[in-house]
Amino acid sequence: MRILIGYAPTDEGRVAAHAAIREATLRGGELLIVGPTADQHTPAAEAELQQLVAQATAAGAAARLRTLRADEDPADALIDLSYEDDVELVVIGVRRRSRVGKLFLGSTAQRVILEAGCAVYSVKPRLRDD
Repeated sequence: MRILIGYAPTDEGRVAAHAAIREATLRGGELLIVGPTADQHTPAAEAELQQLVAQATAAGAAARLRTLRADEDPADALIDLSYEDDVELVVIGVRRRSRVGKLFLGSTAQRVILEAGCAVYSVKPRLRDD
């Protein structure tokens, strides 16, 4: 059984990654970290990815990476992978949107939630008290 995580080097992506590690540990499954996009793949993002794999391994969950190709849409990749037989859950990070922003469709998270072939667990960072 596999759990997919749509990773991006953002607060939303980090929260999703930690939730996915928890789920993989609880379910005894393999974690497949998908991403980041080519424009987000920096040395800092690569270091974060390696740290996530180490955290998953330390928690007792097998983890591996699947980097997105430059021409690959993240939503398409997650949706396609979600239809594989051994995929049980997709974990994605979502951001808060304004009332106007909620009217517009087409975000990666919305597409994955609506089109995935398995359950989708969406998480978001906590609001900060500034």
